[in-house]
Amino acid sequence: MSVRAKEALDQLQPYKAAATIESVVRGYGYAREDIIKLEGNENRMGASPKIAGALARMSQEYSYYPDLNVTLLREKLAAMHGISGENLIFGNGSFELISLIANAYIGRGDEAISVTPSFNWYYNVTIMNEGIFCEVSTRDDLTIDVESVIDHVTDKTKVIFICNPNNPTGHLLPEDDLRYLVENTPDSVLLVIDEAYLDFHSSDYVDTVRLALSKSNVILLRTFSKSYGLASFRVGYGIAFGEIISNMSKVKCPPNISMPAQVAAVTALEDREYLQKVLDNNRIGLQLYYEAFEALGFDYIKSSTNFVFAHTGLDANLLKEEFLKRAIMIRSGSDYGYNEWIRISVGTYEDNLRVVSALHEIVQDIKTREI
Repeated sequence: MSVRAKEALDQLQPYKAAATIESVVRGYGYAREDIIKLEGNENRMGASPKIAGALARMSQEYSYYPDLNVTLLREKLAAMHGISGENLIFGNGSFELISLIANAYIGRGDEAISVTPSFNWYYNVTIMNEGIFCEVSTRDDLTIDVESVIDHVTDKTKVIFICNPNNPTGHLLPEDDLRYLVENTPDSVLLVIDEAYLDFHSSDYVDTVRLALSKSNVILLRTFSKSYGLASFRVGYGIAFGEIISNMSKVKCPPNISMPAQVAAVTALEDREYLQKVLDNNRIGLQLYYEAFEALGFDYIKSSTNFVFAHTGLDANLLKEEFLKRAIMIRSGSDYGYNEWIRISVGTYEDNLRVVSALHEIVQDIKTREI
């Protein structure tokens, strides 16, 4: 008889991530350099070019354990946000931070609330800890109904997970809605605001750091994976009151941020000029996509992220396959239960032109076949 895993795992399937370039290379025989990967919301412009030099200068320290306190990055972020370093916790990307929250706050029979569609790791970590996951449907236009979220709070609720801007929709909560959530979440419930994509929002927005630190039961999550282009380095951080940081630290693996990752993140923070280039490219890319969707008569959601969620009226899996035939990787909305929607990340300007050209070609081919 084999060793039995805990029963909660019976409710889980392995996390379904975006496809890898390697899987497409092996499945389709393309050269790696010919593939445009726009499935995982990564930064196709890459990381700051200054990072390679910074890592080379530290290469003699690769054999040492990393700084467990993440001192230099902690000091940089504390200064940037105008907060104390004690209000920061670091994780191996947002995935680990979300897991730490669940490990620290969710036990058997406790409830966690989130919306659907949204980032599905919230569900996984709740179930792993034998909690109960409560999904609140978005409105017909896929925006988040914050009053409905609060209405679902019970005396068993321990955590609310809100992805803002939301993935896969790209919606950003209006400021009044965000304030409503912060002000109306009971003190006994931890409100998690996952801001992985907030850097891409191009207009003024409420100072979420100040807003979060106005309450003792709120934590913001941010990452270096998106706008800073450091997805493979796995660096994320949380901002919260000291008690929350302390509780999460008790369940954290001590050496969770490698030395190269710390060096890369510090260097990326210092290169503000390169970050601005990334954000400018994203704004231009979104506009290209909007114009293409409008020309084809597709509905889409104006995005505050580095991707667009669009309703095509066509089979999303078919569209994904047709893009793959052209060495372009996109995400099918069927992964989220939306079979006629596709999610496309913004790439370089040249990538985006190829996407638009391919999209027009694919739609024309499908229409020709249907005649």
